[in-house]
Amino acid sequence: MSEGRMWEFYEEMNEIVYVADTDSHELVYMNRRAREVFGVGSVEELQGRKCHELLYGSLAPCALCSNRRLRPGFFLEEARHNPTLNRRFALKQTVLEEEGRRLRFELAVDLGAGEQSDRDYEANAVMVNEGLRVSMSAYAPEESIAILLEYLGQALKSERIYIFEETDDETLNNTYEWCANDVAPQRESLQNVPLEVVEPWYRCFRKGENVIIKDLESLREEEPVMYGYLKPQNIRSVVVSPLTSEGKIIGFYGVDNPPERFLGNITALFQILGHFMVSLLHRRNHVKKLEALCFQDQLTGIGNRHAMNEYISSLQPERSVGILFCDVMGLKKANDTMGHREGDKLLIRASECLKSQFGDHALFRVGGDEFLALCAGIGEKELGERIEALKAAMGRENANMAIGCVWRPDSRADIDRLITEADDLMYEDKRAWYGRS
Repeated sequence: MSEGRMWEFYEEMNEIVYVADTDSHELVYMNRRAREVFGVGSVEELQGRKCHELLYGSLAPCALCSNRRLRPGFFLEEARHNPTLNRRFALKQTVLEEEGRRLRFELAVDLGAGEQSDRDYEANAVMVNEGLRVSMSAYAPEESIAILLEYLGQALKSERIYIFEETDDETLNNTYEWCANDVAPQRESLQNVPLEVVEPWYRCFRKGENVIIKDLESLREEEPVMYGYLKPQNIRSVVVSPLTSEGKIIGFYGVDNPPERFLGNITALFQILGHFMVSLLHRRNHVKKLEALCFQDQLTGIGNRHAMNEYISSLQPERSVGILFCDVMGLKKANDTMGHREGDKLLIRASECLKSQFGDHALFRVGGDEFLALCAGIGEKELGERIEALKAAMGRENANMAIGCVWRPDSRADIDRLITEADDLMYEDKRAWYGRS
């Protein structure tokens, strides 16, 4: 049956119906009602258009996308607010399998504007409650932050919303951002921003105040440095609020170019949500520390066996791979004659040698005195040159290692078998080393 015939049943329904490919997010079908609501003239006009762009005005797939939770034969039901239409819908969603494709089918019943009207959206309680609700639907703090920013950006009808965090070297990094459709992301270009650029904002933050700039041009003469940072981002107006932890400013978050009627309301909203935002950042840091304990060798700072297994599972079979298996020579003697502190220092020196030559690849401590480097995409000649440089570094640092090396033009072979092969070659080098000593 053709796709056109397949969807005929839904064409004249009064409810909104749409179908999208779950992999590409491209729209396959919208019924008449959906096309009217979203301003689409015909089904043919949907070709190449993404569901998140047309339905939610978002460049990226929705943070709340339920595709992963959908199963054939079962309907997922939920109520959700659509900030593009400023209306709330009861949604029925499932996934269909058709000619090798997985198609998301969604039927939306309009529940009306109700408490989601423009007027009520200026009430902080509604936005706070809804923002907390949608963000807490995610398990991971990183995802919760992304969902909250997306919700706020859409609800405030702004162009961009973001978080800046302070670093140890007195700069600021743009760590998170959400951008409206057709708004260019700025995050990559806003790293290591000197704190003095936003010092005028920090003066307000220290007094417990937010910053509202209704017209950026007012800064051209008064704050030329800040103006120079903000103007290239196409900012016309901005509201920023501090993020504080235990009385210390750790960064700020802000919104660019919201409608003028929201400007005054945003400051109170941000003060309330700022505490929740900080708690999410703390939770994220805690999760990262736990992940470091699970996947990082605490002495050397490189990956452990758990990290190695995770990395191996992500290797792309078509890419070349170089495997380096290393054994630190003289560790037992150092431990026995000078103590374990000196043995630890030897292990650290050896790992630093590896980092100096292979730090852009995956490094792991896989045993008490054994290290492994997995080098995806490296050429055979480059691998040999780096090994020679590693040997020179080992000589300078008095951290000798026996080395076994294997290279393959692709990663289709059993990686565990290649590691064993490199391990065998390392033992040959080890025997030769002891023979020379």
